[in-house]
This record gives sequence, C-alpha cells and structure tokens, in this order.
Amino acid sequence: MKPFLILQLRPEDEASDNEFSAFLEYGNLSEDKVHRIRMEKEGIPNIDLNEYSGIILGGGPSNISDKAEVKKDYEKRFEKELNQLFTQVFKKDFPFLGVCYGIGAINKFKGGVVSKEQYSEPVGTVEIELTDNSTDDDLMKELPAKFVAYCGHKEACQTIPNNAINLARSKGCPYQMIKFKNNIYATQFHTELDEEGILLRIEVYKNYGYFSPEDAEILIRKAKEYDVKVPIEILRNFVEKYRAI
Repeated sequence: MKPFLILQLRPEDEASDNEFSAFLEYGNLSEDKVHRIRMEKEGIPNIDLNEYSGIILGGGPSNISDKAEVKKDYEKRFEKELNQLFTQVFKKDFPFLGVCYGIGAINKFKGGVVSKEQYSEPVGTVEIELTDNSTDDDLMKELPAKFVAYCGHKEACQTIPNNAINLARSKGCPYQMIKFKNNIYATQFHTELDEEGILLRIEVYKNYGYFSPEDAEILIRKAKEYDVKVPIEILRNFVEKYRAI
C-alpha cells in the first residue's frame, strides 16, 4: 500500500500530535503507512502524487480569509505551496480529504467565497444533515441522515463554485461537506475528533478568540453531553476507499 500524506498546520505541539494520533487511530492507519508533514514548521516539499494513496489536510487556528497583513509568514508560505499542490490534485482528481481549514482552502482555490461574514459556529457540537447529493457517495454510505459532529470555526464558505457538490449542511452553516470531481472532499466539521481531542483543543485554544476563556468549563461540560461517533466513519471510509490505489 502506498502511504497517505497527512498535512498539518497547528503550531501547538500538543494539539498537532493529538490530531495526528486521531488521524491514525480513526483512519485505521499506522505510522509506517503515512507521511506526516507539519506545514507550519517545514513547508511542503515537492510532492509526487504517484507515491501516495491520498492526502488528508488537518485544521488549525489559521484562517484562509484573513488579510495578508495579519497572516504569519509561515501561513503565507504554506498557502502558496498548498495552492501549487491543489493544482496537481485537481489535474489528477487525486484523493483528498480536507478538514475544517481544508474546506476553506480548497473552496477558495476553486473560486468559492470564504469569509467571516456569515455561518461561523462556536466550539462544540452541531447537528449535521446530509443532502440528497450524498445518497450514492461511497464516503457517506450507511451514515444516518442526521448526526452530531464537533465543530468550531470563525470563517466559513459563503458560496461554493457551480462544479462543487454540497453533501452536508447544518442549521448554522449551509456548507458542512463538499466534493469536487470524483475524489476531492472537504468537511467543515471534524472527522477525527473524539471527546479527548475536543477537550484538549478547548484548553489549548481558549485564548485564540473562538470563545471567551471564562466559558471554557461550560464548553467542556457541554462537549461531554454527546457521544460523537459518526464523523470518524467518513475518515475511515476515505482511507478504506483509497488505500488500495
């Protein structure tokens, strides 16, 4: 089996390592079957897609819609490198799963509008509703029509291109999962998060403007109210579908 390329952008080691471990656990992957790149530290080297089964792009505190003058140098660097990689991904219709930051990055690359104007969602759980477009999709097979997922984002897709397929939505955000071509996916909600992961991120990011720091304990208590299991099936289905290539 060719390895999966896991791209990350979290500067905080604890959060980055937890995210990576979750991708391995819930994707049924072992460390020798992935190539991990922390883009914020090392950038993206030249990638030969023929060497990989697929790409998984994680989330983080960066916002694709932020103005250039407020972006850190490493954010500008990996955005440019991501766009170069996206060019290859779309040319080959290469298996790709973007999570949270990933949906904004790939939607903007294809001409969709991403901003903080509408559709942001607080840290916590949201109810996801599948659209009719998801019925015959391999990643969504046997999933319930509605399920709970962990979410939390300042920016969101305001529009998606005409050639994008909307697979899922929530009450507060119309574009929770989209698809391009046959093999290019992205979710606004997290496909890798479990209770341990969301509690860690609440602690790590409590001073990043997602919520008032004094609300952290409330968010932790609410996060424990739901057993969030369905989103990881999407991650697992993605890996299972493409691991044989």
